[in-house]
Amino acid sequence: MEFIRAFLRRFRVAKRLLILALASVASISVAIVPQPAADQSQAIAIIGAIIHVGNGEIIADGIITFNQGVLTAVGSASDNIDLGDHQVIDLQGQHVYPGFILPNTSLGLTEVGASRATQDLVEEGDINASVRSVIAYNTDSEVISTHRFNGILTAQVTPQGGLISGSSSLMKLDGWNWEDAALRIDDGIHLYWPSLKTRRRNPSTFQFETIDNEEYRGAVQVLHSLFQSAQSYTGVPFNLNLRALRPLFNGVAKLYVHADEAKEIISAIRFARSYPIADVVLVGGREALMVKDLLLTEDIPVIYEGVHDLPAMAWHDTDGPFRMPYLLQQAGLKIGLGGGATGIQSQRNLPFLAGTAAAYGLDQETALTLITKNNAEILGIADRVGTLEVGKDATLFISIGDALDMRTSQILGAYIQGREIELYGTQQQLYERFRDKYSRQIE
Repeated sequence: MEFIRAFLRRFRVAKRLLILALASVASISVAIVPQPAADQSQAIAIIGAIIHVGNGEIIADGIITFNQGVLTAVGSASDNIDLGDHQVIDLQGQHVYPGFILPNTSLGLTEVGASRATQDLVEEGDINASVRSVIAYNTDSEVISTHRFNGILTAQVTPQGGLISGSSSLMKLDGWNWEDAALRIDDGIHLYWPSLKTRRRNPSTFQFETIDNEEYRGAVQVLHSLFQSAQSYTGVPFNLNLRALRPLFNGVAKLYVHADEAKEIISAIRFARSYPIADVVLVGGREALMVKDLLLTEDIPVIYEGVHDLPAMAWHDTDGPFRMPYLLQQAGLKIGLGGGATGIQSQRNLPFLAGTAAAYGLDQETALTLITKNNAEILGIADRVGTLEVGKDATLFISIGDALDMRTSQILGAYIQGREIELYGTQQQLYERFRDKYSRQIE
C-alpha cells in the first residue's frame, strides 16, 4: 500500500508540472495563420490600374471586373465597361498581376526541417507511384502565407524521394482543407531519373571523388519493369503502384521527369518515349540547352529551376544560370520557372527568379509569362489561371511597384477565385513587433 501511495504522490506532482508547462507554452505568442477568405459576395471592379495580363500584354489605365470568382471584363477605360452594381476600387496607376504559379514545391508538405514530425514529403522506398501529395497537404501551414505575400497564389504540391515519388496536385493557396484548396487533383506522376555519377569519400585519400553510379543500370531496369507491368495492368491482382501509373498511358496525367545533366536528360526522354505517354515535362533542366534539339523534336517543355544556382563548373560564366531562361526561350523551347532547386523557405522568391531572367536577356513581360501563362500551360491549368482573361478565375493581386523586383514589390491585396485573402501573417507580425521594440530604443 505504501508503494501505491508513493506512486500516486509522484503522479500528482508530475501532473501539476505538466499543467504548468502547458500553461507557459500557451502564454507564448504564436504565429498567425490567416483564416480562409469568404466567398465573393459582390461584383468588384478595379479601375485605373496598369494591368499585366500575363501573356506579354500590358493595359494602361485598365479596368478589371469579376463576379462570383470569375473574370467578367478586362479592358481599358476607353472600352466603356459597365460598372453598375459593382464595388469600385480605384488603384490610381498601381499594378495588377495574375497570381503567380509555383511548380514543383513542397509547400504544405513540410514545415520545420529539423522536426521530423512536420515532414510529410518523402516516403520510404524507391517506388511510390500510389503516393498522393494532395491528401497530405496542410492548409494550416505557416509557410503558405509567406508565399502569398509575394504573389504566389497557386502551387503544384509535389512529393519527393526515390525513383517514382508519387503524384502532384495543383492547389489554391487558400482553403480550410485540401478539398477546398484543390484546383486540379493528381495532375501527374514524378519520375526522378537516377544519376549516372555519384560522389563518395575515397577510403584511401579521404577526399571526395566522382565515380560511376554502380546502381544506375539496376535502377533503370526497375523502371522499365514497372512501366511495362503498368502498361499491361488489368487490375488483377490488385496493385496500387501499377494502378496509379495507368493515367499516364491514357493522357489523363503528365509524366514529370526530374533530370539536370545532359546525358541523363537524353536517357530519361528516350525512356519516356519508349512508352505511349503523351505528355512529358522536364523538371530541373540545368543542361537543357545542350539537348535543345531533342527537346524541340519531342515537343517537351521545361520547368527550369537553376536561375540562382552557382555555375556547375569553374570555367563556366558566373552569370550563365541567370541567362539560361533567355537562351532557352531563344532556342524556341516552352519554358517555365520552378522553385524546387531551393529550400521551402526560398521558394517564395519565384517572382524574383523571373526578375533575374528579365535582367539577363528577357524583356519584363516575357519574363512574367514564365511564372504565369507558361507555367499554367505546362501544368495544364491554363483554362483557369495564368492570365487575366474573361472566363478565367479571378485569381490576381495588386502591387504598388514591379512585382518582379524585390526592391519595389509591395503587395496591397490579393484575390483567389474572387475571394479577398488575408495577407497579414507571421512575418508581418514579427516585423511590427521588432519595429516597435527598436523604435522605442531610438527615441
